[in-house]
Amino acid sequence: MSNKSPQDVWGQVVKALRVEIGEGPFSSYLEQARVREGEGGALFLVTTTAYARDWVDRNALRRINELWLAEDVERRSLRARARADYEAENPRAVELGNTPLVAQPTVAVVAADGPRAVRAAGLQERLTFDTFVSGKGNEFALTVARQVAAWAEGPFNPVFFCGPYGYGKTHLLNAIAWEAQRLRPDAKVIYLTAERFLSAFLRALKDKSIVAFKDELRGADLLLLDDVHFFAGKQSTQEELFHTLTALIEDGRRVVLAGDRPPSALTDFEPRLRSHLAAGLTCPVEPADRALRLAVIEKKLQALQGMSLVSGQARPELLNHLVDRTPGSIRELEGGLNTLAAAAGQRMSSLTVEEAQGYLSAGYRPTERRITVDEIQKVTADYYGLKQTDLLSARRTRQVARPRQVAMYLCKQLTTRSYPDIGRRMGGRDHTTVLHGVRRIEALIGEDDQIARDVEALTRKLRG
Repeated sequence: MSNKSPQDVWGQVVKALRVEIGEGPFSSYLEQARVREGEGGALFLVTTTAYARDWVDRNALRRINELWLAEDVERRSLRARARADYEAENPRAVELGNTPLVAQPTVAVVAADGPRAVRAAGLQERLTFDTFVSGKGNEFALTVARQVAAWAEGPFNPVFFCGPYGYGKTHLLNAIAWEAQRLRPDAKVIYLTAERFLSAFLRALKDKSIVAFKDELRGADLLLLDDVHFFAGKQSTQEELFHTLTALIEDGRRVVLAGDRPPSALTDFEPRLRSHLAAGLTCPVEPADRALRLAVIEKKLQALQGMSLVSGQARPELLNHLVDRTPGSIRELEGGLNTLAAAAGQRMSSLTVEEAQGYLSAGYRPTERRITVDEIQKVTADYYGLKQTDLLSARRTRQVARPRQVAMYLCKQLTTRSYPDIGRRMGGRDHTTVLHGVRRIEALIGEDDQIARDVEALTRKLRG
């Protein structure tokens, strides 16, 4: 084995990872990651966001280290760190290799001089109101976002969008920034993720340029700050944020924030900052229902067609299967479609569900936890307030029969078991009974909102 540099080793790991986990997850979580060396010689895989770090920790780090150890002569393992945390822990550390991790402007301003400045700010050109798909869970949030972007006078300041990861908060903040700048090109619009805010703040402290940092932020006509929950436990940063918000709001400037929970639930925040965040309008962004998820994937498919990456319309049963097998965030759903687009390309219109299952399984196998029939039975029974033995019993009351059908449906969706095998494990039932149960739940998901919510909640719980 030759003595390769860490960057050379990472290059080899990347080649394998891209194939194993699929293009969608790779581009979302790992494409911008870089290997860096800490002050004590430890190696870190540094991601651009805390979300990416968490995803890597849960789904890919074990496999990354397997691939790394097979290539690295020194047999060192990697630890995952978000960029801001890494830089705070290793202020004098330097990146291995010549490629910068990300562009790091002191404060990223959406300027009126075109896409280059916008990209430097961390905004994405595709995240506009035109590409945002609305539905029951986000209609109110979209209405509020449009009002803010139009510079409409209103009593609510700040506006705080809250909700789970991957359901459109970042999209809304990006869309607000684009539209607000379009309508008022002379306005100073600043968009920052919490990590960029923290990084810029720490750099300003280090460079003794904190006054300039404060002046830049407090001169904003509209400040958009994403992922504010990232500030949990960071007292000095919270203090700076509190004073920044106070100055902006007292001066009549607009502030928009987003986090994974409402201000009242940010228990690691200083009380006065939490009170400040809650003083305006808290606007929930709810998880997407099945209809909205299907609309999102259809919109995404149209975009891929516009880029000539796929041709023709995908089969409805294929899109339905993709939506049902990917109950997590919208980003994960889009990642699944990206995987199919990369694998099938111009064959998308003729792609069958069976072929799609093969592509998706190949793409996600290294990162998916194996779910068992027994686990599905236990979780489903607990969810409906039953015992596992109730699902296996001969009881046919509605109280038991419907949860039993839900468990059958989940077994078919989340495991590789056949209908006869599922039937044997569900109290010795015939495969036709299982088939009927699965088809019944498939129909009810489109007709009964409660069943759709139950299936989504159970799937999220089982997938962890």
